Amino acid sequence: MTSDDVFATEHTRAMIAGDAASAALGMTVVRAEPGHAVVTMTVRADMLNGFQVAHGGLVFALADTAFALACNETDTVTLAAGADIAFLSPARAGDVLEAVADRRALAGRSGLYDIRVTAQDGRVVAEVRGRSRTSALTMPSS
Repeated sequence: MTSDDVFATEHTRAMIAGDAASAALGMTVVRAEPGHAVVTMTVRADMLNGFQVAHGGLVFALADTAFALACNETDTVTLAAGADIAFLSPARAGDVLEAVADRRALAGRSGLYDIRVTAQDGRVVAEVRGRSRTSALTMPSS
């Protein structure tokens, strides 16, 4: 990894390269390393719900991408086994959201991760607790 490379592993680089959903939402990977990831996304007008705040599913999608990057450190695929989200403040069009995922525990094939989503002004938009499970699948060769 070079000093300007945001990916600590080729596995995460390959994973995000094939992630059409995150690309469509305009997500940018700031950092991806074993147990830790940072991903940003700017809230667009087409991401708002009927109350003109960011749709909760899209806030969760940002957190989920950071979660996935943090828990996939080898070519063995690790998936979300479950997650809980608490929405703490609304995000609006133009807000730049940042999701920071950190591993809290890893035992065998199971992991526990905390993901905090904040806005550019420091407001906490959401907190997520994610549970991962390493599968028997391996990432396709590129």
